[in-house]
Amino acid sequence: MSATSIRNIESVLAFHAAPTLMGVKCGSLLSLSAKGCDVGRLEESLDSKRLGVRFVNRGDTRRLVYIFDKALLDKTLAAADVKAFLARYGYDPSWGAESCLDRLCERLVQSDFPHEVGIFLGYPLEDVKGFIANCGQRCKLCGVWKVYGDVDKARAMFECFENCRICLCRQIESGRPLRACVA
Repeated sequence: MSATSIRNIESVLAFHAAPTLMGVKCGSLLSLSAKGCDVGRLEESLDSKRLGVRFVNRGDTRRLVYIFDKALLDKTLAAADVKAFLARYGYDPSWGAESCLDRLCERLVQSDFPHEVGIFLGYPLEDVKGFIANCGQRCKLCGVWKVYGDVDKARAMFECFENCRICLCRQIESGRPLRACVA
């Protein structure tokens, strides 16, 4: 693979998954062309004890790439209220993160987008519940996700996520390899 291709992959990852790559958010989900998605190169770029990656094929043309911070995801999924919420969607409360990810991947193949995916993306539980209850309507704020709860906290998170993106993209643009930026 050419240096330009590697740079392009790393730029896409930096732009779309910066908060996760920088340890601020538990997960990010990207939709990439199956044709241009070099699984081996993606895994190599993300090789870290801290990060994990899952791939979900969506037909012949698209591949979902879920990048996650292992410790942050474990912490998110360990919360009692999150376990109770996910149980309604077929996640056993005794499961660890890997089993929950297996279930999420099954659900991503079975339906367009299961709404509980918001938990795996680090969205506040009250906002995920609000989205479901309101069918995506009547939110208080729309940004990285639709906010139904604490607007001030969400605005601060949106700003933090954008700062992560700017910082990581600048590092990649300056020639630093992605692995060096997220180690």
